[in-house]
Amino acid sequence: MSPVSQLAFHRSRRRRVVLVSAAVVGALLTGSAVHAAAAQPPRPAPKITRAGLDPALVQGRGATVPFVEQEAENAYTNGERIGPSREAYTLPAEASGRTAVRLTERGQYVEFTLTEPANALTLRYSIPDSPSGGGLRAPLDVTVNGKRRQTMSLTSEYAWLYGMYPFSNDPDVDPNPGWWKPEPDPVTKPFRPNHFYDEQRLMLGRTYQAGDRVRFAVPRHTPASWYVLDVADFELVAAPKRQPARSLSVRLFGADPTGRYDAAPAIERTIAAAQRIGWTVFIPPGTYQVNRHIVVDKVTVQGAGNWWSIIKGKVLPLPEPAPDKSVHSAPGFYGKYAADGGSTQVHLADFAIESDVRDRIDTDQVNGIGGAIGGGSTIRGLYLHHTKVGIWLDGPMDGLLIRDNIIVDQIADGMNLHLGVSNVRATNNFVRNSGDDGLAMWSEANPGGLVNHDNVYDHNTVQTPVLANNIAIYGGRDNAVTDNLVADPIREGSTLHAGSRFGSTPFEGTLTFARNTTVRGGPRDLNWNLGLGAIWLYALQSDLAGRIEITDSALLDSTYNAFLFVVDWPVKDEHAVTNVAVRDVKVDGTGTNVVNARVGGWATFENVDARNVGAPFVNNCGTFQFNGPPEFDVRLLGGNDGGWAGATWCEDRPPVVPPPPPSPWS
Repeated sequence: MSPVSQLAFHRSRRRRVVLVSAAVVGALLTGSAVHAAAAQPPRPAPKITRAGLDPALVQGRGATVPFVEQEAENAYTNGERIGPSREAYTLPAEASGRTAVRLTERGQYVEFTLTEPANALTLRYSIPDSPSGGGLRAPLDVTVNGKRRQTMSLTSEYAWLYGMYPFSNDPDVDPNPGWWKPEPDPVTKPFRPNHFYDEQRLMLGRTYQAGDRVRFAVPRHTPASWYVLDVADFELVAAPKRQPARSLSVRLFGADPTGRYDAAPAIERTIAAAQRIGWTVFIPPGTYQVNRHIVVDKVTVQGAGNWWSIIKGKVLPLPEPAPDKSVHSAPGFYGKYAADGGSTQVHLADFAIESDVRDRIDTDQVNGIGGAIGGGSTIRGLYLHHTKVGIWLDGPMDGLLIRDNIIVDQIADGMNLHLGVSNVRATNNFVRNSGDDGLAMWSEANPGGLVNHDNVYDHNTVQTPVLANNIAIYGGRDNAVTDNLVADPIREGSTLHAGSRFGSTPFEGTLTFARNTTVRGGPRDLNWNLGLGAIWLYALQSDLAGRIEITDSALLDSTYNAFLFVVDWPVKDEHAVTNVAVRDVKVDGTGTNVVNARVGGWATFENVDARNVGAPFVNNCGTFQFNGPPEFDVRLLGGNDGGWAGATWCEDRPPVVPPPPPSPWS
């Protein structure tokens, strides 16, 4: 492995968004298979998927969602199928399932057949950036059964990033000087375009039945030279919820439901009144303009449903930096900061936050939900879109339930529990297209010795983080990641990760990874030029010496390895990974190894079954002593099926043998 500094592996906590021109489409499709469909293709039967797979393969894992997923490449289309490809900076790699459909001519379409009644949909798509960056808008026609045409106005204003951290909206940006990179100079421009996709919701105006056909088609006039359609989610949205008893409507206090006037003062007046009498704040159907944080403490804020009650606002410059170092304001609901005592007994439910974050600025607090919210609080049923981070909580704080939320198209993390957060459960949440970790627990070291502890991420679905990991744990004590479905990480991260990084506290107690399913994990890290693992354990700043248990899980179609145990080159003789127990795991498909060890230490393996493995099962290079005995002890306890012999084999970068698609395990 080449020497790589921590900066070379950097995925800083906040990032910037951007967009691309038609001139780079050929490069974006490099490495993918592009197949022109016939002029009148046969009509396929509708196919429901989860994370691009047959639902039977991921049963019991991930979130139970209110929509039905259909992939564009499985639909009726006269467009071009792009992919599969897992090469970063290409459109197929960032698509769900690593395949999508490209439309370039007037009248080209993708048509889905409903499998259940639906009155609404969400479309995940990509269109080009403007040549100078900043995005463009383009229409897309939508018809049902050839009638009732609507026109969606798609945008690339929240997509397309270029270059290296802190990223740029400029397609002509140069790489950061002095930053190690594998690409030779001069680099091809635009350099490292990524974050191509966005998604948009649409109400269909009435309920359609199974068998009805929803078509997306290129209109007669459009500024977009191409459209890429990835996935459509079809949903039967319930009628708006009625105002609950013992509640105060924000409209009673002057909130404008048309979005024309600033509703923040009226919402704050409603909260103040509700706090005095112990009632709920109700947000009726409508769009309410909010351009700053609404601070909440000891109050319930209830919407009519996240399709109906929408908090929508802009990112606005502040006249001077705020005490929290923000230089912009944006819509969001925040608990009081921990330094101010934090907030307790906060209940946020059933509304949407539509923000306007297009740049990633590390100091900006422009998240959907923030501050410190604990003490028996709940966050449920929210739709968080185009914020920097959907939910970023800064402790110390204790006691919170986060459930049934949809967090999509973020500039940075989907969710992050940061600094002394304890007894938080995040369950049944759906996260897609985050610009950093999908779900993270960051136990940052601090003078008070606080640690993240006794937190649980369970039954969540996390898909297509364009940078970093689906779920990542950085230090802490006795945390758990269970029953999740995690799929399609793109670069510099993988599906499940534990790392002593970013100034985290050491791992203590037991970190539990149980009953998870990873799909198409283990991508190539572009800075190391090394294949990662679907589960990736990384000792960078301290030993991984706390107990790590990986049990009852399925690792499906890993691009490189199923497991990667690794240390960074500058500290290869200082830190180790020990006390890891892997038990009752099925590995169905790896491009290279089941285990890749590049660190000192040990792990036990019991009842680990593997098939469709592209290289010898164990690639043990220890602390990069390629010609010596391995320093990592692979302890086989029994019941391991497959080709586990040859544990001393070491190959720096074995060739990849793409596995066949996953199938039921008989």
